[in-house]
Amino acid sequence: MKIKTLFLFVGIIISQLTSYAQKKEFKFGKIAPEEFQTKATGKDSAAAAIKLFDVGSCRFEYNQTNGFVYVFERHIRYKILTKSGYDLANYKIGLYRSDNSSKEDLNNMEASTYNMVDGKMVVSKITKDAKFTEEFNKNFTYKKFALPNVKEGSIIEFKYTIKSDFIRNLRGWSFQSDIPTLYSEYNVKIPEYFSYKTNTGGYLAINRTKHEDINASYITGVTSTATYDQYVLENVPAFKNESFITTVEDYIPNIEFELRSTQFPGERIYDYNGSWPKIIKELAEDENFGLFINRNSYTKSLLPNLLKGETDTLAITKLIFDYVKNNIKWNEERGKYASSLNPKAVFDKKSGSSADINLILINLLKEAKINVRPLLLSTRDNGMHPGYPMITKFNNVLAHLVIKNQNILLDATDKDLPIGMISYDNLNHEGLSIDLKNVDGRWIMMEPTFANEKIVNYNLVLDKENKLKGTISQYAKGYAALNLRDKYRTTNNETEFLKTFKKDKTGLELSDYKITNLDALDELLSESMNVSIEDNVEEAGNLVYFTPLLFERTKENPFKHDERLFPVDFAYPIKENYRITVSFPEDYEVEKLPKSTTFKIPDNKGTFSITFLSEGKSLMVKSIIDINKSFYTPEEYFDLKELFKAIVEKQAEQIVFKKKAE
Repeated sequence: MKIKTLFLFVGIIISQLTSYAQKKEFKFGKIAPEEFQTKATGKDSAAAAIKLFDVGSCRFEYNQTNGFVYVFERHIRYKILTKSGYDLANYKIGLYRSDNSSKEDLNNMEASTYNMVDGKMVVSKITKDAKFTEEFNKNFTYKKFALPNVKEGSIIEFKYTIKSDFIRNLRGWSFQSDIPTLYSEYNVKIPEYFSYKTNTGGYLAINRTKHEDINASYITGVTSTATYDQYVLENVPAFKNESFITTVEDYIPNIEFELRSTQFPGERIYDYNGSWPKIIKELAEDENFGLFINRNSYTKSLLPNLLKGETDTLAITKLIFDYVKNNIKWNEERGKYASSLNPKAVFDKKSGSSADINLILINLLKEAKINVRPLLLSTRDNGMHPGYPMITKFNNVLAHLVIKNQNILLDATDKDLPIGMISYDNLNHEGLSIDLKNVDGRWIMMEPTFANEKIVNYNLVLDKENKLKGTISQYAKGYAALNLRDKYRTTNNETEFLKTFKKDKTGLELSDYKITNLDALDELLSESMNVSIEDNVEEAGNLVYFTPLLFERTKENPFKHDERLFPVDFAYPIKENYRITVSFPEDYEVEKLPKSTTFKIPDNKGTFSITFLSEGKSLMVKSIIDINKSFYTPEEYFDLKELFKAIVEKQAEQIVFKKKAE
């Protein structure tokens, strides 16, 4: 059987009240006059286009050379509403080929543009010079097609067929995207010899409108059956991309297929990965996973000089962790299988993928008698793992330890990650910790023990020219420190770093910048600077207006919609603490001081407080934001939206000074 990486082809959907399927025929070139009158309505009234229908199918064929292959067909039709929809006329199809002879072929493509001119439909077919091939890399080729004469009001359609040798994963189907769609349908016919795991996702229910056994003929003279499933969604609105999500595929309705087992006439059942024990056993025996971890001839020689007699578990872990981080550079590639057969090859190369690096880390910890396991996960941009036995959905591996009854995760791809912290991309809630020796696995929660924490202190003096001078001290912890270290290290030099720092801070000039604890990962990362600030204080007559949060205020509520069907996923808790102290001239008096307030989400799931104090010729403003969860349900969305509304409004309030008459 031949294997393929999964392509998700996005089908898209709209808001109309009647069933498109009942009214239209899905025949290429058969355009009904009323289709030109289709308009987007309601919440999708500003849509750039409408997908009139998107119909796909997947079936199997058999030949003596390649055995079974699957045939994927798709027929898609759009109504273009505005110029922003013109890009839909540029269509791209990805085709995969393996390092051997297995491949995918585009067998045919039909594509046309339809316009109404003087009451008659004019057809513009795709031409040969509008077809392009792009060799993306040795495994991927893109076929590109550009339709002519696309205008506002045009209808365009594409119909094509792909034959694929890679039956391990059938092409999936997505039923929603960023434009509305009237009708989306996917038909799948699977021979009786195959059993596939079906994974559906998203926050809209997919309707399975057919599930039946049908007669099928694959081999001449052999009678067989197939299971026919049809999945349909109608009148689905455009997906509105919102703040704080993982990947779109986690939220839109979609379906995926992975081969579970096969049984051909006269043969036993062949189980590909029907259970976790089977998957883990295969991983244990894989030369780029379990056998790689157990190859200790080279790493065993490293330990004596590295550990120097250390016996404390946490100290040993830190020594090994730091050694791997500092001696192998991440090549920005993720994976779950090592690219080499032994750790020495990776050390010699001095760089490797996440699997190379973290499997070596596990190898060394294991050799040092530390109880460590590989932890498989799906990154945020790869989407949530469905939970049942599906190896292909994992795309990364970390090290999992239990020290003093506490789960600790290690990722050695970034030297700025301290023990127990994993990168933002890996914060996807759950991972599978696997025991290769006992062929067992368990899901563990991956909620972060670190927050994104920032503390900022302004100590300023306001002069009679309404300029501010003084100092800024900033402290970062957790993910705020990780992000700051990354920005500082990846900028060419400190001058460029400070230029970027000032970019969105109108009127700020700084000097004597100093950053402390850049390499001390367990300490507060601190910054200090002298500052001069202009153009942030307004004067009107004898009144002076000042917004004390200056560059730190939240200017916009990230939650704009009235409701949200899916969770808010920050990845980590957020804590922001701002303290601004300002001394003002003798002839200024505080005319208006905003009221202090505290806003809380029920059950203390989030708080915001702001305090305004004035004493003598100085004032102090303190703003504290505490988003103490990384994940909020749709039911908690309104409270979260109201919290940020309060933050935006209160942080924008001004202090008003009155100048004494001379």
